Parts: sequence; C-alpha cells; structure tokens
Amino acid sequence: MRVPMKVDYGVRALVELALHYGEGQLQTSEIAARQSIPEAYLEQLMTTLNKVGFVRSRRGPQGGHSLAMLPSEINLNMVMNTLDGNFSPLECITSPNDCVFAESCAQQEIWRTVAEAIQGVLSSTTLADLAQRQTLLTTHAVR
Repeated sequence: MRVPMKVDYGVRALVELALHYGEGQLQTSEIAARQSIPEAYLEQLMTTLNKVGFVRSRRGPQGGHSLAMLPSEINLNMVMNTLDGNFSPLECITSPNDCVFAESCAQQEIWRTVAEAIQGVLSSTTLADLAQRQTLLTTHAVR
C-alpha cells in the first residue's frame, strides 16, 4: 500500500498541531517549515481539514490553525478517508460487481484481509499517539 502524498502531508500537519494543542494557533508558514511541506499545498490541505472539522482556522495577521478536536479523537482512518477516500489495495474489494473474477478469485479474500488489517491499525492510531511518539523520537534524537 502506498500512502498518497496528500495524506502524508495532512497527517504531518495534524501531528504538528497536536504537538502544540492548547497553545494557540500555528501559522501555515510555521507548519510548512517544520514539516517540510510546500506552503501553497499546505494551505489547500488546511482548507480541506478545516471544512471537515479537524482544524479551526482563522485568517489575518494574527490568524492560524489549531485542532478543532482533541488529538485523541482524530484517528488516522478518519484522516485517510477524508484526504484520500479509498485505500483499498484493489478496486475489486470496493466494487466487486465490476470484477469478472469476483466469485472465483483466490486473491480477493487475502487482499480484503490486508485492507481490514490496515484499517484496524489506522483506526486505533490517533494524533495523540503520533504526537507522543514524535516527542519521544525528537527527545532521543537531540541527546
């Protein structure tokens, strides 16, 4: 499974906001610089994340972004579904009627199991989990 760049950048931006949860808003330029995300692309992502309710955004010189929910309330499955929509390894899993082999395909069951396992991991991993892991990794890297 390949994680689309949009999802990678979106998760990194959300983790950055989770790391600063409760400290006020972060400007797009700060997030972009810390996470090596092109600022123009990040602005588009933040607009999407604001529309779905993950992020609270405010325009202007004192504006910026903050999480609109607790970091523990946003899991990676939610982010993936919002930014990518379909992360099934094969189309036949999401559209079995479109596959001529759907009723007699030995692989379909395996790929469905893989997709379910991925969804399980993503659903059980929150932004709070990633922020905690990021803090640990950063602390160990500084030493």
